[in-house]
Amino acid sequence: MTEPLKNNYPTRKLGKSNVSVTSVGFGTVPLAGFKAKASYADFENVIKAAYDGGVRYFDCAPMYGFGKAEYYLGHALRELGIRKDVVVSTKVGRVLKAASRVKKLDTVYGIEWVEPLPFLDTYDYTYDGIMRSFEDSQARLALDYIDVLLVHDLGRAWHRDEADIYWEQIRKSGYKALDELRSSGAVSALGLGVNETESVVTVAREFDIDCSLIAGRYSLLNHEPLNAAFTELQERNVSVIAGGVFNSGILATGVKARGATYDYGAVPEAIVNKVSALESVCEKYGVPLGAAAIEFVLMHPAVATVVLGAQNVDEVHKNVSATAKPIPGEFWAELKRQGLLPEDAPTTPLD
Repeated sequence: MTEPLKNNYPTRKLGKSNVSVTSVGFGTVPLAGFKAKASYADFENVIKAAYDGGVRYFDCAPMYGFGKAEYYLGHALRELGIRKDVVVSTKVGRVLKAASRVKKLDTVYGIEWVEPLPFLDTYDYTYDGIMRSFEDSQARLALDYIDVLLVHDLGRAWHRDEADIYWEQIRKSGYKALDELRSSGAVSALGLGVNETESVVTVAREFDIDCSLIAGRYSLLNHEPLNAAFTELQERNVSVIAGGVFNSGILATGVKARGATYDYGAVPEAIVNKVSALESVCEKYGVPLGAAAIEFVLMHPAVATVVLGAQNVDEVHKNVSATAKPIPGEFWAELKRQGLLPEDAPTTPLD
């Protein structure tokens, strides 16, 4: 087992809010039944390992295990006695209903949760839907306030032909609920939790948000946000919470690992070739691929924190160790020389 290590992660503010998060956060998807069963004991041990490693920001959502991530996280924070020391984010836009009375959604990624709670999710971005989702989350977490509230999967990349329906729900009444929750102090920061940048920019132009969790869109393999999106979000003081920096696994495991995935699916040949080239440069400079994936994203000034997941304590220790040592500038210069990174990609550490 990898030896534990503690980092003193710097904190960064989320937009105009009073919420500051550690530059490395923890996401609960792997512990909610993603690909493998996780018991409550496993969950608590992993949360403790992340906290002991210096992490002070934890993210969850009703979708993760259909309530299991929230249920377990709230209990773990209380059992460990660390609630007052950490920032918690969860999400709205989905309401959980009894599985016996709801049809399963046909989603983009189609995650099959292992032993989820007996609920299924339904989309609802209306005033009443957001209020119910928030109150249900509070009950599952058993927390009297939630630091960061994110609207989950609002955008065309996820909803496709039905996207306009949900945009209209937010515009007509949903944002009013969000604003009331922030104004009342029930939450301290608002934003989106999505797998695209376009919806974040669109919402930021219309509504006052503080941040957005954007998964898998900015990584060593995906540089699309450099085409103006991140610049505009910086100008609007909307902080990026970066998730999916391993693109669901390939940038953590490399190409030789069995079962490696890219954005929750099979790895395309072009991605295999690019990751192989990245691994060659990593080997030349003695840099772990996972460490490069994390630091690359953290070096963009639009990014406040990188949210990492883990299925066990050993993976937590590996993640913490990966963020402990700075990577030499020559490594990033080599990636640019080989055309593996754009010339305008920020490659200077911020902290």
